[in-house]
Amino acid sequence: MPVDQAQDIAGGDEKATATAAVEAMAATAAASYPVAPGYRLNVRSGPGTNYSIVRVLSEGAEVRINCQTPGMWVSGPYGTSNIWDNIGSGQYVSDAYIRTGSDGYVASRC
Repeated sequence: MPVDQAQDIAGGDEKATATAAVEAMAATAAASYPVAPGYRLNVRSGPGTNYSIVRVLSEGAEVRINCQTPGMWVSGPYGTSNIWDNIGSGQYVSDAYIRTGSDGYVASRC
């Protein structure tokens, strides 16, 4: 029996689990999350409302979250949170306005 087959038989469950984890991370990285309906959302240069506005997302926009970081507490349609989502270089939005389906982190920390 070739060595590759012996390894697959011995570690089949581990290999399947590792493959599923990689696929889940790739799906999360490519996921887009909607901004709360009816809101035009300010994109800030840092994780707080004291940072300058760099642009405004239109109603119905979706964002891809690169990473998340703690910052200023904000109340929005999806609760009160201090999680800020990095959606681009120097671009942050409050997670309280993004429907991620979670009250916690859904991406790696910045």
